[in-house]
Amino acid sequence: MATNGTTDFLDGAVPVAGDVKPDGGAPKVQEFTAPAGSAKNTELIESDVLVVGAGFSGITAIDRFRRKGMTVKCIESGDDFGGVWYWNRYPGARVDSEAPFYQLNIPEVVKTWNFSERFPDHRELRRYMAHIDKTLDLRKDTYFNARVNDCAWDEESKRWTVKTLQGHTAKAKYLVLATGLLHQTYTPDFPGLKDYKGEVYHSGAWPENWSAKGKKVGLIGAGATAVQITQEIGKEADELTVFLRRPSYCLAMKQRDMTVAEQKQLKPFLQALFKAGRESRAGFPNAPFDVGVQDVSAKEREQSFNDAWEAGGFQFQLGTYNDVAINPESNKIIYDYWRKRVCERLTDPEKQKIMAPEKAPYYFGTKRNPLEQDYYEVLNQSNVHLHDLSVAALDTFTPTGLRTADNQSHDFDAVVLATGFDSFSGSLTRMGLKNSDGVDLKDIWNSGVRTYLGLTMAGFPNCFMAYSPQAPTALSNGPTIIEAQVESIVDMIVKLESEGATKIEAKRSAEEEWKSHLDGMLDHTLFPFTDSWWNGSNIPGKKKENMSYIGGIDNYEKEVRGAMEGWRGFKVVV
Repeated sequence: MATNGTTDFLDGAVPVAGDVKPDGGAPKVQEFTAPAGSAKNTELIESDVLVVGAGFSGITAIDRFRRKGMTVKCIESGDDFGGVWYWNRYPGARVDSEAPFYQLNIPEVVKTWNFSERFPDHRELRRYMAHIDKTLDLRKDTYFNARVNDCAWDEESKRWTVKTLQGHTAKAKYLVLATGLLHQTYTPDFPGLKDYKGEVYHSGAWPENWSAKGKKVGLIGAGATAVQITQEIGKEADELTVFLRRPSYCLAMKQRDMTVAEQKQLKPFLQALFKAGRESRAGFPNAPFDVGVQDVSAKEREQSFNDAWEAGGFQFQLGTYNDVAINPESNKIIYDYWRKRVCERLTDPEKQKIMAPEKAPYYFGTKRNPLEQDYYEVLNQSNVHLHDLSVAALDTFTPTGLRTADNQSHDFDAVVLATGFDSFSGSLTRMGLKNSDGVDLKDIWNSGVRTYLGLTMAGFPNCFMAYSPQAPTALSNGPTIIEAQVESIVDMIVKLESEGATKIEAKRSAEEEWKSHLDGMLDHTLFPFTDSWWNGSNIPGKKKENMSYIGGIDNYEKEVRGAMEGWRGFKVVV
């Protein structure tokens, strides 16, 4: 077993689960948060707009509000910019949206930055964030190590008061929540976890400089994060055992280096590409064919699939036929092609049964399709093992590992929990956000998420959200949908100010109509048949519901802009 003690990560020494219990308590799953701080922060922060979160959404908000001449301040729980890329440091962590589309359309930054890879990793993305900060001097308006724990609206002053665990107090007329889609880590309540003596790490809270070399490692999960971790740890660990309930349908990433010369040639066309992305469904300027899978010959279909597969990225999912998400037979055809390509590389028959079974365990494209580089080659290795939890579930952790329902014991030096996040709503319901009647959002959303346009909520005046539930968020390129939402919010606020308004909030009837509208989009599609974090079913006790606008960024922005005309669905007080 590995020696336990503390691990230096971000803001200092953090106890590591295991035999040694530095705090005198039971072993813990590591989840890293902002420090409480040694001194009380007494400065009063005041601005027109307060932004919570300093990832892509928060950075976009700071930039766009500044350009409109408004004062804006930002509060961030980490100690630097980056959002999800500040926290995600696990082996192999990289974005699955490709350059040049995974960047913000900020002219001063676009001109002066070049990515080194088609799909940048977490280190390069933090360097990119640092470059944005240096270029725009974002830091002068940002407060780090500030975890929000209370947000209250004052009706008399028509302002929000926001407080942090570290003692900050901020007041602003407008509150913009840029808290992210996948921030709140989820750790299942595993029986016996406290008895395990080895190391335990959640993928969303990875210790620096940790190595799997010479260790037996268990990995729980098979989603996008687990895929990336497997690709790295499987090459390093003495043994790696992956525990999964169902496989992900991974697509070929087709990673490659990008030269400065080719990006220099591309820069004159970037604004046209960004515009095309904004006018597309998912933020990439591609579109499915105007025919269904079965409307063409088998030969033509095979060639189209081959071309899309070799192009890499999400082209295979987004750029082929138009009925994959609505026609079960067409869906089966694309799954069968996917399975054929996977089994060309994953040649172990028993592993094929788990990772690419003949009968699809769920419809293709109805949950996240991760991108992979050599995932299936790594799974083929003799030191990598698979355990199907749908056949023998995890029974309990033991002091040396875990035991499954088939009474098999699995001993490990370390266990990695790639168990995901409380997506969409998790970060919003854990910050003490209260409506104008003093009711916490976590209680309001206990029976289901309610928003209007994925931007506002009834009972929360002058409060806006970006990269939010009930928007195209999960089905989109992040920067593209973020810019569409943030620029809509900025234009709303500028319009309100020009009209002399003191507050705006959504009508409850508008929330209900919006939810019905989104749910109606799922009619006659295959999405409702699959449980995933897209509908909240990965969290026990959380209501399973549609939290996505599946009509595309282009149509979504048209609806948002249309609602701004005459403030349809809003209550505006002048």
